[in-house]
Amino acid sequence: MRIFFGLVLFCAFMVAAVQASHAQTANKLPSLITVSGDGEVAIVPDLAILRGGVTTTAKTAREASEANAKTMTAVMISIKAGGIADQDVQTSRLSLQLVHDRDQRITGFQAANQVTVKIRDMGKISDVIDRLVGAGANDISSIQFVVSSPSKPLDQAREEAIADARRKAEVYARAANVKLGSAINITEEGSAGPRPGLMLSAARSSTPVSPGEEIQRVSVTVSYELLR
Repeated sequence: MRIFFGLVLFCAFMVAAVQASHAQTANKLPSLITVSGDGEVAIVPDLAILRGGVTTTAKTAREASEANAKTMTAVMISIKAGGIADQDVQTSRLSLQLVHDRDQRITGFQAANQVTVKIRDMGKISDVIDRLVGAGANDISSIQFVVSSPSKPLDQAREEAIADARRKAEVYARAANVKLGSAINITEEGSAGPRPGLMLSAARSSTPVSPGEEIQRVSVTVSYELLR
């Protein structure tokens, strides 16, 4: 009987100790507040990516290919004459395909050759487009404006996002009559990518092009400790 009573006391002691340990652990867990913050910075793009080339149609594959090669050679010479370096010109599409009429009968062949041109001098954009068109390019599909080194402007946007999150957290802390502690966790939600390509018409000359501004955006989620 004494042994049984001793075991009961021991079990009760252990349960109380575990409960006390859990309570102490719970008291040590920090109270947190989680908020989001946004930051953005505007910067003028310093790189243009132009996609254009030549599409030709003829009755035979050879005629289509030869006509395309002749015009494309003139286009390439014109691009280089405009001050574009060899490493900034890359073939992005080369194709030869059948041409059918409405009854699906073969009527000829279509050859296409398109290049991607990186224009690092933004003042040359209109001139390069005009050179392409003047040399015979009839397939100018898009132009894309990008920031070649986005790290620095993105870092500025990140600082603004953190400051915005801190401001919001401080507002909540004051309203709850608690003190705001250190940031416990920071998660970046995402940032802006390059601006989508713009469609251009190959029939225009002296083409006016404006890169505008690129908005670099960053959103963060931050958890702060609340001090009582």
